[in-house]
Amino acid sequence: MSQQNTISINGMRYDAHTGLPLGPLESSKPVPAVAKPARTVSVHAKGVHRTQQRSTTLSRQFVKKTAAPVKKPVHAGAAMDMKRHTTVARSPHISKFAPRPQAVKPVATDVAPVPHRTVVKAHQTLARPAKPAPRPAHEIKRTAIHDAMQKAAPAPAQRKARPHRRVLNVASASLAVLLLAGYFTYVNMPGLSVRIAAAQAGIDASYPDYRPVGYRLNGPVAYKEGQVVMQFASNSGPQQFALAQSKSGWDSSALLENYVDPKSDGRYATYSDAGLTVYTYGSNAAWVNGGILYTVEGNAALSNDQVRRIATSL
Repeated sequence: MSQQNTISINGMRYDAHTGLPLGPLESSKPVPAVAKPARTVSVHAKGVHRTQQRSTTLSRQFVKKTAAPVKKPVHAGAAMDMKRHTTVARSPHISKFAPRPQAVKPVATDVAPVPHRTVVKAHQTLARPAKPAPRPAHEIKRTAIHDAMQKAAPAPAQRKARPHRRVLNVASASLAVLLLAGYFTYVNMPGLSVRIAAAQAGIDASYPDYRPVGYRLNGPVAYKEGQVVMQFASNSGPQQFALAQSKSGWDSSALLENYVDPKSDGRYATYSDAGLTVYTYGSNAAWVNGGILYTVEGNAALSNDQVRRIATSL
């Protein structure tokens, strides 16, 4: 059988038409054949159009299937890039082509559930610690007193006063009392003098609460049986007037008839104030009140208003 009618698979020879094994291949190396001129083989049409042969099953136990290497498909663009990289190096001056964009996966944002305000407030109320029961009033009072006594600092020990300091303190206090007594005595001296003189004269005399501005009591208060006289002098001139108080049984009419009319020669003025009838003539005046005759005499130019205020202040 010629070599053209046989095939070799894995070291075994098989018939190309029937597929039957013919034996192993020769171990000796084949001698290279000399090229012969091609010969035309004539085939009869009957050999080509012969009847079909019944198929025979190939024994698979003598056939070992070889796994063909699987080639990965290469993209046309990638193949072109590989070819380009292998053939031509890209110049570093080319900046037209941007790098391939990286695929960015979309990030799905989800909104977290938000609790309702009422639910949040209820949870906060439940999370708060429970308020303790109010303490009784007597217990609070007892605790406060106890704390105050604990915090109270002990009273400092009193130092014994030295003898000379004690004497100095007593002398200072006595001097202050004397100064105050002297001041009040000086202020109330006219009133005290009038009271002493009234007691000696035996009448109910008094010191006026109103004194004309610029006038002062001049000298001691003079008195005699049933009469007290006070002298007032001006601070800026020789003007002065005397205020005399004496017992009298006259009323306003008797005073006018027996005293004011003779002294004024009928030239007088009458004023009524606070139930008193005051007669003025020149720089003098006279009135009666409670059994006491009051007279003002001197060269002081007192106004009618000043005389009335003196009369109502006694």
